[in-house]
Amino acid sequence: MSNDRAIHQIIADLIPTGSRVLDLGCGDGALLAYLRDHRQCTGYGVELDDAKVLECVRRGVNVIQRNLEEGLSLFEDNSFDVVLQLDTLQHLRNTEAMLRETARIGRLGLVSFPNFAHWQHRLSVLRGRMPVTKALPYQWYNTPNIRVATFADFEVLARKNGLRTLASFGLNSQGDVVHNWPNLMASTAVFKFERS
Repeated sequence: MSNDRAIHQIIADLIPTGSRVLDLGCGDGALLAYLRDHRQCTGYGVELDDAKVLECVRRGVNVIQRNLEEGLSLFEDNSFDVVLQLDTLQHLRNTEAMLRETARIGRLGLVSFPNFAHWQHRLSVLRGRMPVTKALPYQWYNTPNIRVATFADFEVLARKNGLRTLASFGLNSQGDVVHNWPNLMASTAVFKFERS
């Protein structure tokens, strides 16, 4: 099984069958197509990149071309069962507002982001360099990430915004689930949450 497909399966297992899903920053729509085909989910993706929007259309995925920095005012409260922000939050200027919007329009939220506290990232910083890894594949000067966070940082942000964590774990660079010491051992953090 490919790494992407394994991660899609891990994420899909967190989403109730038949859910109405909104995927913010859906990329090429591969995850939404997987959810449609394997979990009988419906919904939409939101993506800005022209080529990725075209890939969504080719996959038969409903997609809205929109810059997430413009907000989500086009969606009403509780419009979706699940809202996904997978590897999206770290690219946004107003991360906290987008997290609140995710909780407003979805009964459940699911986020993932590179965990800056991963031991390999810490080692790079100790050596005096910004980390370049599979989870953070860019140099400091050309990264699209404008925010860096840790597993522990997100727990604090979620509580501050009245969100209750239902599940949390990490993923290592091979896509395996990490439950023990995720702040140190996971290159990617994953959280499933709801409003308190």
